[in-house]
Amino acid sequence: MALSESPGYGLVAKLLHWTIFALLVAQYTIGSIMPHIGRKTVNEGWVSWHFSVGAAILFVIVVRLVWRLFHPVPQPPELSPWERVLSGFTHWALYILVLVMTLLGWAATNSRGWDVILFGVIPLPKISPTGSEWGHQCGDIHNLLVYVLLGFILLHVAGALYHRYIKRDALLSRMLFSTGD
Repeated sequence: MALSESPGYGLVAKLLHWTIFALLVAQYTIGSIMPHIGRKTVNEGWVSWHFSVGAAILFVIVVRLVWRLFHPVPQPPELSPWERVLSGFTHWALYILVLVMTLLGWAATNSRGWDVILFGVIPLPKISPTGSEWGHQCGDIHNLLVYVLLGFILLHVAGALYHRYIKRDALLSRMLFSTGD
């Protein structure tokens, strides 16, 4: 399979998409299991995993955005104008929300005096000073955007299901690994 194929997404784009999907499933699961991060919370267990998975998501979403910018995939011509607008808005909202949420989480983590470590070995630079009110507010915004991102994920999935079961077109196959239905 080629790295970039038409009319769907290439192998790299598909791998990045499904990797982000798996990481987000893991992150939402961890986020619902881990304790609330308060004054006495320690950076261990589920909390530590949350930061590690968040750093991995940041890495993959940056790679995904760079790949998307250099390997654009045109929207299918059979989409109606409202489908084009909603699809484009939803995709870019997902990219931006994931990127912003990971950056906010990173700043909030640093404000608590904790490091963010990519893949368990690469410490990322601090983007928020320890004890900063700004970093604490980033954590509050991060917690709110969890629900906004979930809404856009549901909209994205609803769009895929709409194309598969209502329109009965092959749009969903553009992001699947098999060529058959």
